[in-house]
Amino acid sequence: METQENETAPPRRDDQSRRPPRRALRAVAFVAAGAVLLFLVLRFLPVPGLGDLFGTRTHDRTGPAVLKSLRDMSRFEGAAGDYQVVVDLEKDAPFLPDAVRGTRTLYVGAGSISAYVDLGKLDGRAVSVNADRTEAVLRLPHAALGSPALDPGRSYAVSKQRGLLDRLGDLFSDNPAGEQAVQKVAAQRIGEAARDGGLTQRAERNTTSVLEGLLRSLGFERVSISYG
Repeated sequence: METQENETAPPRRDDQSRRPPRRALRAVAFVAAGAVLLFLVLRFLPVPGLGDLFGTRTHDRTGPAVLKSLRDMSRFEGAAGDYQVVVDLEKDAPFLPDAVRGTRTLYVGAGSISAYVDLGKLDGRAVSVNADRTEAVLRLPHAALGSPALDPGRSYAVSKQRGLLDRLGDLFSDNPAGEQAVQKVAAQRIGEAARDGGLTQRAERNTTSVLEGLLRSLGFERVSISYG
């Protein structure tokens, strides 16, 4: 008689044994939720000593300013004005929708500009005095406007809208979403407002008042100042 031996089959691996146990998954999820909760608490609640744990710090490694040029000024600034302008600048492509190609920037520009009388080019013919030094006649050039100066502390962009291609271009640009264009328009509008608002005329009146007071204090009884 032949003896039939029953071979024991090797145990099959259950697919569930390869999966991480549920307790481990729950532990990982609990730790992640706790970390997120801790971050939110430290970020938005005033915890003493831990308020700046996730904050940013500014390191100023700027070198000293280097003098490039020096100019002697002979201008008398008779008036200056502070201005503010809202620039709405839009650039689009003729055959593409704005969502694909185009930009629109709403910018508030605040700055100042001065008006001055240049006294550096006056010669002997511009000033005449009578023999007994009681009368003086001055002929001065008309007042001119200086360059508008934007104040970065009071100038800011309200909104920026850019198309898809413009956003992609900003990724490879050294100066993404630059504001040079709107700043240039803001400075131009400030200069136009100063010119149309009579800032140069005001500078001439103030210059006349200052020079008349100075010359009268020197003993001149009659002072005549003209521009042209």
